[in-house]
Order: sequence, then structure tokens, then C-alpha cells
Amino acid sequence: MSLLRQNSMRCWTISIVGVALLSGCSGDHPAPTPVVSVQTATARRAPLPITVTGEATLEPLHQAILATKISAPIARYYVQRGDRVHKGELLATLKNGDLQGAALGSQGQYQQAKALYATTTQATVPQEMQKAELELAQTKAQVDLQRRIYHSRKQLFEEGALPGRDVDQAKVALVQAKTLHDIARRHLEALEKVSRSAELSSATGQLQQAQGQYQQAQAMLSYSEIRSPINGYVTDRPLYAGEMAAAGAPLLTVMDLDVLVAKAHLPQPEVAGLAVGAPAQVVVPGFSAPVSGKVMLVSPALDPGSTTVEIWIRIENKNKHLQPGTPVHVAIQSRVIPDALVVPAAAIMQNAGGEQHVMIVGADNVAHSQEVKIGIESEGQAQILSGIVAGAQVITVGAYAMDDGTQVRVVTAPDAPPQQTSMTSGGGN
Repeated sequence: MSLLRQNSMRCWTISIVGVALLSGCSGDHPAPTPVVSVQTATARRAPLPITVTGEATLEPLHQAILATKISAPIARYYVQRGDRVHKGELLATLKNGDLQGAALGSQGQYQQAKALYATTTQATVPQEMQKAELELAQTKAQVDLQRRIYHSRKQLFEEGALPGRDVDQAKVALVQAKTLHDIARRHLEALEKVSRSAELSSATGQLQQAQGQYQQAQAMLSYSEIRSPINGYVTDRPLYAGEMAAAGAPLLTVMDLDVLVAKAHLPQPEVAGLAVGAPAQVVVPGFSAPVSGKVMLVSPALDPGSTTVEIWIRIENKNKHLQPGTPVHVAIQSRVIPDALVVPAAAIMQNAGGEQHVMIVGADNVAHSQEVKIGIESEGQAQILSGIVAGAQVITVGAYAMDDGTQVRVVTAPDAPPQQTSMTSGGGN
């Protein structure tokens, strides 16, 4: 028992000495300073294109939703959904037997009115005018004759060759001839001023009325034929042959797919200065690369509901790969700031107070926080208005939650992701 106790005491002594030795080594070598691996970029001056982005929907530039103006059963369709059609092509017809009858009747009335007009203008009125002119000429000749007779008898009476009664009779006959002449003259004038004009107006009115009824009947008949107003493709045909088509109900939809437009609503401050013709990129789901387009319309007024500006981007679609109704993402280059101080947008951070700052790496590999004022952010670049100068090294990766004065190690992108490491000193236990 005494030997065991001595061995136990010896072991405790050795343990205490070992601990003391280890404590002595630790005191000679202090704990290493943490180093954070980061990636940096240089603040530089460069042209900064201002790009406006937003969501849009593809729509055809030209389309027609064809509806009938009359209510009638559908007699026949001549096209199917997906067929290509041309302007003026007959697409469908409605049953129109009653309209054909009405058009035929109005055509007969129109022909009758034309004949009456021709008779009035070419026969009736000229004949009456000729008759009146003939009567006027006859009464004038009678007046001339009675005047000569009167003067002859008056001379003979003065010479004592005729009694006064014959002179009086000749005078009465002259007065009567003048009266008939005046009546004939007034009759001719009435025909020229009133009767002829009234008859011509009446005939013209009847002709125009009949022509209008005929044209109306023809128009009603034409409503039973549905024709395409544009070149394009049939994209919808909601009804079947034999069904009743109500007036105003869509029968067919034709879209021109050669040119599509992406319609986007963007905030007014972002599109200030945006002009027609500006280049745009349209990202379409399922496409490996963006589709190029150009701004074709900038609305001159804000949308009253959203207070945004409607922008139309024209996209050529000759190969028909794009489909109307597709949601897309658009990016429009509005203008370029020629000499902007820029850093990657990833370098910009915001503290709890809402102030923006960047972490700058000095020559001693120590990171310092620097407050900055930001201008435009576009295409992954941020414009620096104040706070740093060109040539400053700003941290782009690894600065999250970093304290001012942190020791850093700059690595390149292919290196391992940012992580905290420690510098180990050589030798000594």
C-alpha cells in the first residue's frame, strides 16, 4: 500500500509539471489575428449605359377580332385555327337567304327609279318646254299679225275707206293676242324656274332614295360574309358551323405574327429621356439568348391607374418562334453617362441606419468602411457620386458583416469561397 501511494504521488507530480510546461509555452506565443479572404475590384472611370428593365407581355402589332354585325346562323367556315390568311380572303359565311331577297327587291326599285329619272330628264320636261316655247312663238306671231291689221285699218279709217267699227274690232283682237302672248310667256318662265326644277328635284330624290336602299341592302348582305382585314394567322375560332352568331360576338381572331411588340409599364423617372428607336433586349423563357428589339412607342401620358409609362418594343418575328401572350423581361438602354466613376454593384452595402458604404482595402491589407453616395445602378455597375476616387480597391465578395479594420487577404475568383483563416506561427509547444 505504501508503494502504491508513492507511485500515485509521483504521477500527480509529473502531471502538474507537464501542465506548467504547457502553460509556459502558451504564454510565449499569443493567439493569431483572424484574416478574411475577399475579392476586390478597382473603382474606375468608364461610360455607364443606363438600362431600364421591367416585365412585359408579347402581343401582335396587328390583329383583328372579327365579329358580325347581324345575328344569323353560321353557314360555313373556310379556314381552321392556325391557317394563314390574306387580306380580303373569305373566312366564313352566315345564312343570308332573307338578305339576298331584300337586296334583290331594292335593286329592282333602284332600276325603276333610274328609269323614271331618265324619262323625266330626257323626255317629259323637254317636251313640255318645247310645247311652251312653241305656244309663246305662236302667240307672238299672232300679236304681230293683229298689230299690222290694226294699223292698216286705222289708216284706212283715217282715209275714210273703213268704218270705225272695223278699227275697234282690230284693236280688240290685238289686245287679246297680247294677253295670250303674256300667258304663254309666263308659262314658259314658270317651267324654266319652277316646274322643271321641281320635277328634276323629285326625280333626283327618288333615285337617291332607291340607291340608298339598294346600297343598304347590299351592305346587310355583305355582313353575312366574314373577310380578313389583314394578313396573318387564324388564332381563335370559338364557334362551330351551324351555331347562332349573335351580333357583335367574335367569330374569328386573326393575328399578324411577323411583328410582335413587348408592352411594358415602367416608372416615369426611369424612362425620362427615353426616345423611340432606343435598342432593347428581350429575355424570353426557353430562349438561350435575348432577342433584340427597338422602342417603337413611348406613351405621352401616364397610365392613370399605375402612374407608369407604357413602352412598346418592336420585335421582328419572321421565323414565328415567338408567340403572343408570352411573358418576357425587357432591358432598354435609355442613354449613356460618358465618364462615370463606377464600381461593381455588389460592393455597395447598407448599414442599419440606411447609409450606403463600401469596404476599401488599403496597402496594408486592412479593410476600412467608407460612406459613399450612389447615383445610377445599371448592368451590375453602380455610379459613385462621392466618397471614393478612381483607383480605390473595393471589396466585392466577403465584406458582409465585416468590421472596420479587419485584416484581409485578396484572392481571385477561381479560389475557394471567402472564409476566415488564421495565421499559424512556427515551432514551440
